[in-house]
Amino acid sequence: MNRAVLARQHLLERSPAPLTDMLDTMACLQAQYAPAMYIGLWSRMEALERAAVTDALERRTVAQGTLMRVTIHLASATDYWPISLAVRDARRAAWLRFRRTATADEYAAAADRLRERITAHGPITRTEMEAFLGRELAIGAGLWVDLVRRPPSGTWERRRAGLYDLAETWLGPPPPHLTIDGAQEHLVRRYLGGFGPALPKEIADWAGLPLTAVRAVLDRLPDLRQFGTLVDLPGAPLPPPDTPAPVRFLPVWDASLLVHCRRAQLLREDHRPLVFNVKTPHSANTFLVDGVVAGTWRYDKGRLTTAPFEPLGKAAARAVDDEAERLAAFHADR
Repeated sequence: MNRAVLARQHLLERSPAPLTDMLDTMACLQAQYAPAMYIGLWSRMEALERAAVTDALERRTVAQGTLMRVTIHLASATDYWPISLAVRDARRAAWLRFRRTATADEYAAAADRLRERITAHGPITRTEMEAFLGRELAIGAGLWVDLVRRPPSGTWERRRAGLYDLAETWLGPPPPHLTIDGAQEHLVRRYLGGFGPALPKEIADWAGLPLTAVRAVLDRLPDLRQFGTLVDLPGAPLPPPDTPAPVRFLPVWDASLLVHCRRAQLLREDHRPLVFNVKTPHSANTFLVDGVVAGTWRYDKGRLTTAPFEPLGKAAARAVDDEAERLAAFHADR
């Protein structure tokens, strides 16, 4: 599982694939903090320059939106609509369970007003949205109308993703043939391609879908491989367990460390409280040695420092230092 996830997340070998293909094969990228998505891609792609990510956002080949688990993700433009449609009802239901200050009808009405406002006057900032709808309705209305974070907000240069546009305006309308069943099948295949083999519950946890919905999707996919209770895509990478795993640096919120991916053991359970705790609910920046989180890192004033959880061997320490220098250069845009 460890090597399978590392391979599918492109953490065994940096990929020469285009940025959009990377996002599709790794099942999107969490993007609550804009620099994190740049660093997450840098660790997975050959010779990535920061400007390439910003350029892709500006050219609309990728987009940031609230997708799985009511969380901001970076997705390719072609993946945005199937994923958004697949999780739309589940996101709304989850929101209404935890936010009881407005009804579905009230959010839908607010979303209609917001759509009219953006159509008439163009993109809207978070501050303007709250003034227009009121804070509570502004927070939830984006689940009843599809919004994307529009650059230059949500980029390395302007990190706060606080400028919104209609997804149908920025990316074009959803494909007319797209159905909920087809969208959810697409989403499940994306998960297995990026994190499989997996249990149905792990797919549900990642997607924010009910387990019954995921099982129904799996029943409609006749070509899946079975490994006991695990399911997988045919032909997906399954490297031998002794496959070398190079040092890699991960940003906060990297999905390979979240609970849905726990069985891959990229993060040892005794180290999990050092990465996820009440002081760092967003996780910490981490680095991998031999496919396992071995410590944390931070960048400050042109210098990247590492804090190993345990002493590293000489070869591993040298590899960590070399990768840290490369990431520091990426931070400095050298």
